[in-house]
Amino acid sequence: MDVTPQDDFKWFGEGFDGFPKKLPEDVVEYIIFILDTRLSDVQTRERLQAFQRALTTLEKRFLTEYIWQRDSIHLELVREMSRWLLKGSTNYGDSVADEWLIVYFLRELSKEFPDAWIRIYDTDGEFLLIQAANALPKWLNPEVAENRVWINSHHLLIIPLSKQEEARPLQLDEALSILSTTPARAQHFPKIESEAFDRLKGYPAAIADNQHHATLPLPRKVAHILHQNPAYIAPAVEAFYLRDPISLRLLQPEKSKRPLFFPPEDFVRVSVRFTKILYAQLLGQNWVPPGPWGAALDKLLDKTSKDPRVTPEKAEIGIKLASGMETLLQHSIYASKPSVRTMHILLSDLSAGDDILPSDADLATWPKREDDEAWLNIDFAEFEKELAGKGAGAGPGFGDKNAQDNLRKMVERFQAFINDEDAGLEGAGGLDPMDVDDDEDEDARRREKRGWEDPEDSDASSERDLNARPGRDSKDGGSEDEDGDEYADAEFAEYEKALEKFMMLSSAEKSALTDDARELAKAEEAEQEEDEEIRKLSEMMEKELFGHGALELNPKADGAKKKRVKSIAGTDTGKGKGKGKARLDDLPEEDDDDDVEYLDEDYNLAENMLQSFKGQVGMAGPAGNLMGLMGLQFPPDADEDEGKSGSRSKGKSKARR
Repeated sequence: MDVTPQDDFKWFGEGFDGFPKKLPEDVVEYIIFILDTRLSDVQTRERLQAFQRALTTLEKRFLTEYIWQRDSIHLELVREMSRWLLKGSTNYGDSVADEWLIVYFLRELSKEFPDAWIRIYDTDGEFLLIQAANALPKWLNPEVAENRVWINSHHLLIIPLSKQEEARPLQLDEALSILSTTPARAQHFPKIESEAFDRLKGYPAAIADNQHHATLPLPRKVAHILHQNPAYIAPAVEAFYLRDPISLRLLQPEKSKRPLFFPPEDFVRVSVRFTKILYAQLLGQNWVPPGPWGAALDKLLDKTSKDPRVTPEKAEIGIKLASGMETLLQHSIYASKPSVRTMHILLSDLSAGDDILPSDADLATWPKREDDEAWLNIDFAEFEKELAGKGAGAGPGFGDKNAQDNLRKMVERFQAFINDEDAGLEGAGGLDPMDVDDDEDEDARRREKRGWEDPEDSDASSERDLNARPGRDSKDGGSEDEDGDEYADAEFAEYEKALEKFMMLSSAEKSALTDDARELAKAEEAEQEEDEEIRKLSEMMEKELFGHGALELNPKADGAKKKRVKSIAGTDTGKGKGKGKARLDDLPEEDDDDDVEYLDEDYNLAENMLQSFKGQVGMAGPAGNLMGLMGLQFPPDADEDEGKSGSRSKGKSKARR
């Protein structure tokens, strides 16, 4: 089987042009082209610079207090593919809201610049189509979607496949050529656009809704730095959230042998602006502060009884934030960040006396704001109802309505898929042709066109011809295949019903059924192990019995003949030679295997009875009694009575001859 990836990758010696490029995790990239054949190269550049200025104006309008999780939106004017374009990328970290804010800005700017064509994608590729997966046509799958999705004039436009075009992704230069020469070819699909931009419905109000303010106890130095630039809180929270053993060591001066930039002392209450993601990251961390930070937390907790404004949760968050600021400035991996270099300059100004810390009077003039934390609350009873598709009840439900709406949409789509009669194991509507790996079939077709055939393919075809026996063709064996298909359909329908019933159960019922299934599987496994042990024991016993000849029913022919003659001669009643001789003459010839087996079985029985009778030594015993009941009398032992009966001895010797 050929395992070479079919990705048009050129190896060394085949025109190697570099390894395939892939975006890092949590990064969104965006490019803007001005496509107008009437503009010159210089005019195109000026048009792109005007786009940059419009973006700056939009940022000043909406983002004066916005805090980016990691990177902000930025556009750089570059020249690639013999044309000018704007290009940028943003690492949004855990804040998906940053990614959708960028989509909102670029979409809004596309109204002002109708000649701008915008493409935006992330690590997952065309994430706008992922958002609109419920409305996509079958042909628009990830294998063909690259460079086909564009934003223009506030709309989402898609370059469709033509009738003569092969189902494949477009190269960027191909897409630009299509948009330049035939811009009408890019089609507008309202349903796809509605699904793709569904998260933008709440903008621009959602920009302010993403913020959260909390009043915390912080060291005076930390309060001063955050007052200079509230955006410094994002790298500080990230430094705490991604802490490592080195970070914990740097927080303890007795171990690191370094003084602290922000010693946990002189705490003041100030209002801090977070994003909801940053606040949740600090609140959700379980952490035991080491060294002086633990002592400072104990002091703050003692004050909570005297000052009701300081709660234990707020005291812990204040310590976490201060230690994050300390880690940010102490750890070498953050030394190259622009924010860290700026904070070092601010601290140097304080040390040199060029700046002073705010006094208590100054702090009193700073605005204080405490936002409600209800958005963190989730009523799990309502959560279960949403998962069951029953909708919200009379309870408080979700504190964050956006999260509730997203969950409800997920459940609705899942139920729609379950209720889709065309959906099977391959998904709704079956597999798309682009999802089938037919590279080997394509290679065979190419070889057939060239007029030669791979020996392995010829062997495979011969094997298929041999397997095409009568009764398996569609004409002869169709009924059997149809019966199998009907049985499979009935079995799958039963499975679907069981799955649907299982999905409607509560969590406790699901857990109980899972435990029962696990116990049943264990019992079945134990039973199989017991059966295996019995089988092995039976094989051992059978082997041992065969070794001792206990189960041998067909003794060797020569020995059987001699023993059979001896036993029959031994049954002579002693009434003359003629009778014994007549018995020998009456024996059948010894060339039939069936007769030999039959006589051997009689011989075994007779020999066993004689041996038992001989063991009685002339006294009463089971063998004699048993034969007596049947009217038979055994003669005396011939070996012991040889001298007494000469006639019997002579007859016996003749019989042996």
